[in-house]
Amino acid sequence: MTRPFRTTRRAVLAAAALAAPARAQDAWPSRPVTITVPWAPGGSTDILARTLAEPLRTALGQPVVVENRSGASGNIGSAAVARAAPDGHALLFATMSTHAMNAALMKDMPFDGVEDFTAIALLAFVLNTMVVHPSVPARTVPEFIAHLKANPGKLSYASAGPGSTNHLCAAMFCRMAGVEMVHVPYRGGAPAVLDTVAGQVQLFFSAGTQTLPHVRDGRLRLLAVTEATRSALLPEVPTVAESLPGYAMAVWYGVLGPRGMPPAVVARLNAEINRALLLPEVKGKMAAIGVEVAPETPADFAARMRADAAKWSQVIRELGVTAGDA
Repeated sequence: MTRPFRTTRRAVLAAAALAAPARAQDAWPSRPVTITVPWAPGGSTDILARTLAEPLRTALGQPVVVENRSGASGNIGSAAVARAAPDGHALLFATMSTHAMNAALMKDMPFDGVEDFTAIALLAFVLNTMVVHPSVPARTVPEFIAHLKANPGKLSYASAGPGSTNHLCAAMFCRMAGVEMVHVPYRGGAPAVLDTVAGQVQLFFSAGTQTLPHVRDGRLRLLAVTEATRSALLPEVPTVAESLPGYAMAVWYGVLGPRGMPPAVVARLNAEINRALLLPEVKGKMAAIGVEVAPETPADFAARMRADAAKWSQVIRELGVTAGDA
């Protein structure tokens, strides 16, 4: 008579064990969700994170807090999220440089940019531009290449620092075009663009948020964008690849979590983020700062991260660039 009781009790306990994770996931989020931005306040990453925070708060029914933890080229804030509990309450506003480039540029990385994170959602691509000072007698990429070949080593390009995306864009351009330029690294994008405007350097590759106001004022000349295809934000502007086939630098932003997040939480976050990206007010704010929204599934975003990490590891190795280069 005791056997049926034991079997029933065992079944109840097993069912309860299986139900516990489901109840925990159903209850998510059970407290405020923190989005860590591993860069200083005020930049396009910070603006996008705060723009998304409000619709996510409404959708999730919990506060969504944006926390800036800058330093070490994005590694400090990223490492903090990598170490967090994978329960969906700690998220990271990720950039391509931190997760696809830093490992090839730096020694002693505190995390693996791909393996130590859960891909949740691709957010957007940053409009990345190639601009020159108006004193440069070139209005197209081919004309600029011809000018550089006629003046080898006499012109310079700016970057936000050794190993930055600005540096990689220009180094890759010089290698593919077969031209020589002097690299002038700065401590950040702001002084780099100001010296380009002043004519101290002649070329700068950077996000449209930094360059387009100066282009509109006639203080810089826009030659091209660096993505593989023309941007919907500036469809009349050619790509560098139209002159140098194979050239491409598409800078993305995305949301990641610690490795091992529950699939149900990842799926819901992806759905809510993608829904928020399509809101007219969100798309409008993104377009205003030169950011083009790009919803994607977690699987597609994970595949993109792996592909970009492999690509840029090879490119950086071939260029011989490190974060310590000047």
